[in-house]
Amino acid sequence: MKKSACVTLFLFLWISIFSMATTWEEPWQDQIMREADNFVLGKVLSIDSEKGMAIQIVKNLAGNRLPEQVQITHYYLLRYCSRSAHDDHELDWSKVDSCYFFLKKDEKGNMGISTPTSGYALVKDGYVYATYRHSFIKVPISPDIYEGTTIALFRHAHGLTYDQTYIKNFINESLHLPPASFEKKDLATASLQHIALECIFHLQLTDYNDQILPFLHNSKNPHNQISAARALTWYHSQPTQEALIGMIENKKNDTFIKVTCIWALAASKPIAYKETLLKLAKKAPEGPMSLGTDLSDPRGCTIIPSVRGALEKVIEQL
Repeated sequence: MKKSACVTLFLFLWISIFSMATTWEEPWQDQIMREADNFVLGKVLSIDSEKGMAIQIVKNLAGNRLPEQVQITHYYLLRYCSRSAHDDHELDWSKVDSCYFFLKKDEKGNMGISTPTSGYALVKDGYVYATYRHSFIKVPISPDIYEGTTIALFRHAHGLTYDQTYIKNFINESLHLPPASFEKKDLATASLQHIALECIFHLQLTDYNDQILPFLHNSKNPHNQISAARALTWYHSQPTQEALIGMIENKKNDTFIKVTCIWALAASKPIAYKETLLKLAKKAPEGPMSLGTDLSDPRGCTIIPSVRGALEKVIEQL
């Protein structure tokens, strides 16, 4: 079967399966923080199918101070791709105790979270299972680091000052160690490095080029290669552009890594490399990629473009 026919058949089957399920496009963490009004630590008090979920505010961490108890009634970034008669995607909140929430108030004064699978971070066994990029990747981290870094990211997303000394020290301490894998023995260090790289991206920091590059080239940890590429969005030097192009050219790298490098490269308007990008686009694969790893995952219609599509968009802007 020809390659184009295989891609068409795959997409047809993918769409057919999703058309029978409830699916949505999951937002990225920077959008969730920008659109939220509050970042809090809460405790689940009660759940009602009509009234929603009542939570006790344990800590008001960022945003206007909320009353002691609020009601969560809706999702503020839920954009369905398909709907099923049986929406069984809800988290079993009856088993949740403490949880961090990104909340947005509606016109009635009720609170919402972004989607059923995002806009919160569960606390379990002394760890926060935290999102810094997208809900498809969560890292276990201590509450103090989660609060310290996320308060800074939330405040920056809302145009406010944050504790720069804390962030600088955290990034330097995390990135001075050799790149770690996400294997169990290295998970604690890899999680810190993941968060540090994502902080550089979210806070648009420009003083860490030399610390970032080893993570970009560490093929043993693709998750942090992606975070490193995102962090390089704010670095527009020729060596940085060439490093990103090298990642795009590397046949061993998967679609997600390549597209993330293309997005980072686009921010620097790489006019000098237009011919190189044109050659890469002609040979690049065309099929888009779903971030869903499981056909039953309701976030499965979260799509990133093909390598060719991402390259062509950059070229159009040069």
